[in-house]
Amino acid sequence: MPTSTFEFQVEARQLLQLMIHSVYSNKDVFLRELVSNASDALDKLRLEKLRDDALDADVSELHIEIDADQDARTLTVRDNGIGMSYDEVGQLIGTIANSGTAKFLQEMKEAQDAAGAEGLIGQFGVGFYSGFMVADEVTVVTRRAGESQGTRWASRGEGTYTLETVDDAPQGTSVTLHLKPADPENQLHDYTSPWKIKEIIKRYSDFITWPIRMVSEPPAAADDSDQAPEPETLNSMKALWARSREEVSDEEYHELYKHIGHDWRDPLETIRLQAEGTFEYQALLFLPAHAPHDLFTRDFQRGVQLYVKRVFIMDDCEALLPPYLRFVKGVVDAADLSLNVSREILQQDRQIERMRRRLTKKVLSTVKELMTKDQDRYATFWREFGTALKEGLVTDSENRETILTVASFASTHHDTEPTTLQQYVERMRDGQDDIYYLTGESRQAIENSPHMEAFRDRGIEVLLLTDPVDEVWVDAVGEFDGKKLRSVAKGEIDLDAKDEDTSDDEREKQTEQYAELLGWMKEQLDGDIKEVRLSSRLTVSPACIVSDAQDLTATLENMYRAMGQEVPHAKRILELNPEHQLVKGLNQAYKEREDRTELAESAELLHSLAVLAEGGQPKDPARFVKLMTDRLERTL
Repeated sequence: MPTSTFEFQVEARQLLQLMIHSVYSNKDVFLRELVSNASDALDKLRLEKLRDDALDADVSELHIEIDADQDARTLTVRDNGIGMSYDEVGQLIGTIANSGTAKFLQEMKEAQDAAGAEGLIGQFGVGFYSGFMVADEVTVVTRRAGESQGTRWASRGEGTYTLETVDDAPQGTSVTLHLKPADPENQLHDYTSPWKIKEIIKRYSDFITWPIRMVSEPPAAADDSDQAPEPETLNSMKALWARSREEVSDEEYHELYKHIGHDWRDPLETIRLQAEGTFEYQALLFLPAHAPHDLFTRDFQRGVQLYVKRVFIMDDCEALLPPYLRFVKGVVDAADLSLNVSREILQQDRQIERMRRRLTKKVLSTVKELMTKDQDRYATFWREFGTALKEGLVTDSENRETILTVASFASTHHDTEPTTLQQYVERMRDGQDDIYYLTGESRQAIENSPHMEAFRDRGIEVLLLTDPVDEVWVDAVGEFDGKKLRSVAKGEIDLDAKDEDTSDDEREKQTEQYAELLGWMKEQLDGDIKEVRLSSRLTVSPACIVSDAQDLTATLENMYRAMGQEVPHAKRILELNPEHQLVKGLNQAYKEREDRTELAESAELLHSLAVLAEGGQPKDPARFVKLMTDRLERTL
């Protein structure tokens, strides 16, 4: 059959130029695409031979071969796989001629930015055409297994391509790229260089099942000038995740982790997962033993490596794990995924979401297993990554209960050992309905807080929460095991109601005694507080500041403002200790003195001291210092 020339449609020609010049951000991926196609062809031949034993095809030594000719500036990728018939070449390689439509190109023109255009391009699988990024001409010679004649396809990627039959084509497919002229100033992209080819294969195709070979030059010291060059296998073919657990040693797993995690230490735990059925994938994940220094920075590179049929797609695939598991390293290898043309951005679909959900549950179940079987390693994990994991209590309602179960917190029950919420519940006193907690900058600051006094005196356990995320998740969660999570610094907490030594009559009498003072102080401090009331949480300090049960804490307000979010300032409540001598003296002075100017200053000082006690700052520090100095002078 003579050579036939076919002309691309106008739209298809425009589309091809777009593929060549606009889609791929890294030109090295052209070799990944060609090797991946070759691997698919070998897989298909093996399957076809199993289905039809009479198929006239050689399957004794299936492999991929790369041949670089530096003088001719050609790069050839060949395989001895299934190959293509004349009609299949037109249908498969020529698919792009049927892909471009006026409507599609119009949508491309209407896209407002490159990212939008790339999203549209992702509808078409044309990885083969990436070869035109580096080549002026591409030639394909192929013969389908079981057929006697082959086909030759060629194009310069401009407007036409040719097809012809050939008689001497070997089984399989050979793609030859006639590379563009070399750039002397940019040797990093010399695709005839053996080291460059090896680098690309190692990065993208190291775990492909079939051997990838390249003919190397014979040793320079060899005396026999007729010695044939030796083929060198470039890929390891050792996809640890595809081998059974018994076939892989811990040392091999650890070496893989160190390579992909950029860590010199062994991982804390190795996690294997194999999903079978309508959508198949394998995962090999690692929990590091130490948190990286930039775990909580905005630029932290999160995500695991993504492979499709052992072909490397991307380093940090964020779509496969939620942000609060960003410390997890590893590999996920899927049998099939919806990818865009460059395989650089995943299409968000149900398969991705299913993988994400299952991988997340697997990681959390592994942490739970550590908690029950190996307390030392669990303690290491929580110390390093507990703060990040608690972010999931806010963002992942589906797995919230599991995270609550594996979480542990500092507590007044023990000076050094953390406690789980379940352990807290088991230790609750008779009649205690709530799980009490207090947030703050440090354990020491929380333990010295006035809010803790009554709880400490009565031996009621309080969780000590010192991470910034603790301010957020406690409100998002609300309760555990039917027990409400309650801040000791918010709302009214009447511990005296459970105290048999304090009667209702005594409380009512106390309220009557201080009623006038409380009302007067509310008027004096009206710009700063919403209420003044007696406290049941104080035993040593004269006063403290608390928030209403539904209000944001002062710390959370400051966090939101630091993030650029405007939140209304909530007035807070001043609580007085009726048993403190300072408060008693203030009440007595209020009843006895008609001139209350000095008394107003005392009320202002008392409020400022309460603010300072919780780590805040008086509204007017200079005035506070002056008032305090005057009082000290009068006492000398």
